[in-house]
Amino acid sequence: MISALNRLVDIAEERLTTELDVPAVARELGTTEYHLRRMFSSLAGMPLSEYVRRRRMTVAAGEVVRAEDDLLTIAVRHGYGSAEAFGRAFRAVHGAGPGEVRRDGGPLRTQPQIRFRLTVEGSVPMDTRIADRPAVRLAGYATRVPLIHVGENPHIRQFVTGLPAEAHQRLKDLSGTEPAGLLQVTDGIEPDAPEGSELTYLHGAAITADTPVPAGLDVIEVPAGKWAVFRTSGPYPSALQDAWAATATEWFPSNPWRLRPGPSIVAMLEIAADFSTATCELWMPVEPA
Repeated sequence: MISALNRLVDIAEERLTTELDVPAVARELGTTEYHLRRMFSSLAGMPLSEYVRRRRMTVAAGEVVRAEDDLLTIAVRHGYGSAEAFGRAFRAVHGAGPGEVRRDGGPLRTQPQIRFRLTVEGSVPMDTRIADRPAVRLAGYATRVPLIHVGENPHIRQFVTGLPAEAHQRLKDLSGTEPAGLLQVTDGIEPDAPEGSELTYLHGAAITADTPVPAGLDVIEVPAGKWAVFRTSGPYPSALQDAWAATATEWFPSNPWRLRPGPSIVAMLEIAADFSTATCELWMPVEPA
């Protein structure tokens, strides 16, 4: 996977002035667009589309400062139909327009070319299993929240704590299949969505595909498939987020599996009364690589 990501970076660099055909690159690298984008985003800390945009504007900034061509020529070379559109994209990255940068020599915000390297750690074994599950229904209470990569999502916390106590008990009683217990489900996330993008969050439970959904509950239909299940225990939510990050840095590069589209599920097996510690299972939809 590391070599595939570095090849992706090389191809992106070769095609900065054209549209990057990510599905074609994924096929060339023997993987899927979904998995490639998710792994890039997880390891680079930014979506692939954002990285390409920053690199394109970094190269364009050098051309602007050198002043060998007029701004429209540079804009067209980098795929923009007008100097105005190019100027907006340029300002979004550098904080100043190309005319100002040409006159003043800056400010410039450079995006270096990324290189991925595998650091072998493995000091803490990952408690993982592969589960082959039939179709299930995830039933519960759903809302739309912004994506937050690090730390607790206050929008989710506010939503969950706002539910009445009987709602939590209702979901516990409803749970009828794996993943067991109360579930935290995130769905509808693009594979390289930037922080702040909206996603669907469902606080719910899993029921069999033929179980009727009780009135007043939202539902996410999940088809049959394989899941990588990572068990984690410790400070909440940091231990869970560390395990999530380790799936990209350690587990996927070392195992013959890749992500497939579908919701990510956290099964809360045990949690302290003050929410400070928890034992959880992280369920990620996978397919053979």
